[in-house]
Amino acid sequence: MRGIVVACGADQHTFADGGDAPMIRVPSRPGKAEIDPLLGEHDRLVILGTDADLAAVVLRLLRKDRVSGVSVGFVPSAADSAVAALWRLPADPAEALELALTGEDAAVPLVREDNGGVLVGRATLRDVHGQGYCDETVAFDGTAATIEVSPDAAGIAARVTRGKLVKRSTTLRGRAFQLGCHPTSLVSDGVRHPREVTKWTWYRHIEDLRLVRPAGT
Repeated sequence: MRGIVVACGADQHTFADGGDAPMIRVPSRPGKAEIDPLLGEHDRLVILGTDADLAAVVLRLLRKDRVSGVSVGFVPSAADSAVAALWRLPADPAEALELALTGEDAAVPLVREDNGGVLVGRATLRDVHGQGYCDETVAFDGTAATIEVSPDAAGIAARVTRGKLVKRSTTLRGRAFQLGCHPTSLVSDGVRHPREVTKWTWYRHIEDLRLVRPAGT
């Protein structure tokens, strides 16, 4: 396994290095210039950074058709990482790094967005007025206090919460979630979309992501 540690942004933990693996330091949410040269040389990328950093790297794998050819390890820099919670990655950074470097990868759904992006952790919308579908099922029709979308073993999980004082939540699972609504804000993997959105679609990609995670999860 030819792996490399990709440390993203200014806050790159307290690690002096990546152990026996080489390390490269890149800006937050790295792009083509930083990631593409690594794809022909390394079979595993270990990402130190935020959920948004991981999403940026996974997007380059998708664009270069390397989703099935490169395994990905992740060491979250934030304690509230949705990716870490979703796939039960270790909370201790040293343990997370050890797993990312030496653990086995397993297939997990890769969620794409119809604007060309990817979702690796969680997308959140608040005070939504409109309609949403999970596959052929109506997820809501009217008003939702919050909508949270994330990858799931089935492909996508959409949690719709209604009510202001008494909240009621429903989780739907499927291969796609489509939303049409009045203009509202969208936060995806911790990054707020620069403009309000009126429609959005998340869907499972035909190839799964090879993510290093604890055995049995």
